[in-house]
Amino acid sequence: MSNRQIIRGTAAIGFAAILWGFDGVVLTPRLHGLDVGYVVFMLHAIPFLLMNIFMFSEYKQLKNFVRQDYITFSLIALFGGAIGTMAIVKALFLVNFKDLSVVVLLQKLQPIFAISLAAILLKEKIRKNFVVWASIAVVASYFLTFGWHLPSMSANRNTIYAALLAILAAFSFGSSTVFSKKVLLHFNFLTATFFRYGFTTLFMLFYVAIFGKYTEIMHTNRLHWMFFVLIGLTTGSGAIFIYYYGLRRVKAIVATISELLFPISAIFFDYVVNGSILSPVQLVSAAVMVFAIIKLST
Repeated sequence: MSNRQIIRGTAAIGFAAILWGFDGVVLTPRLHGLDVGYVVFMLHAIPFLLMNIFMFSEYKQLKNFVRQDYITFSLIALFGGAIGTMAIVKALFLVNFKDLSVVVLLQKLQPIFAISLAAILLKEKIRKNFVVWASIAVVASYFLTFGWHLPSMSANRNTIYAALLAILAAFSFGSSTVFSKKVLLHFNFLTATFFRYGFTTLFMLFYVAIFGKYTEIMHTNRLHWMFFVLIGLTTGSGAIFIYYYGLRRVKAIVATISELLFPISAIFFDYVVNGSILSPVQLVSAAVMVFAIIKLST
């Protein structure tokens, strides 16, 4: 694969990560108060229903599915769509979107899970230079989040639960990245997105039915519906389309490091929207992280 394709793929993944950062700061907080599982279900069900209008022909791909395809798509939906999304949204709800530091830091463990799984499942080789730049990016992410201070876990029980959920989200999203890369070896990014949303919608439908969360629709107001549609079409399915386009062109290891643009953009949007100001050490750390990500793609 040419360097141009790799750079294009890395840029697409980075842009998708920025959209997710925007979503985490500006959009998803507007849904606070609704059940987390119900929120995740709606954020997948609405885009999937719209996809059926324009992409109904994708169902023809089912005749080409083998048992392993069903398993892999199920794993993507389970980890990336259901568990990972529920975990990170619940973690953010627990800290009321005010203190993101612990949650953001622990999600940096995602590259560790993805790198390990990519080496095991996809037989991707880990080169020395990659380890160096990946390590620099992860270390910079720590200082970006905390500056020179140590993270404090002494706040309250919600903080501890949020931290554990963030670790679960890191593992889930890291796993999903690797499984998605495996799917993209056989299917294009349109097919991958369509069935990712389809399988996730099915899983979350079971969740809302079994736990009776469908009653949340009675508490869903006009503003909630507006944000469901907006998120579903832009930072949700729209970002996944872009992400899969990029993932098809780069290794899973490069992809998961490129996703570190998520916390950078989240901190940036937090400044623009909420007036939070980065310290000098955080600004330097952000620059170092971006440089490391660029080096990983060349």
